[in-house]
Amino acid sequence: MAVPRHRHTKSKVHQRRMHLFITPASLVACPKCKKSVLPHTVCKNCGTYKGKEVINVMAKLTKKERKNKEKEIKEAETK
Repeated sequence: MAVPRHRHTKSKVHQRRMHLFITPASLVACPKCKKSVLPHTVCKNCGTYKGKEVINVMAKLTKKERKNKEKEIKEAETK
């Protein structure tokens, strides 16, 4: 039977076991577009935070993409 040659320090043991304590990220729904977002962050889909537009997402899109995005947002708001 194998016998450990050296003592393992507490930090080494805890580093090895860290994967046991990892929890999945908790996501919340964006109030405007209903996409899942990390809490306390700006929504990457619609660019809002706490009900205010922080990032103008539409400015970066082409005309065709902008039209589709606006359509998606309107559908999400009506639901």
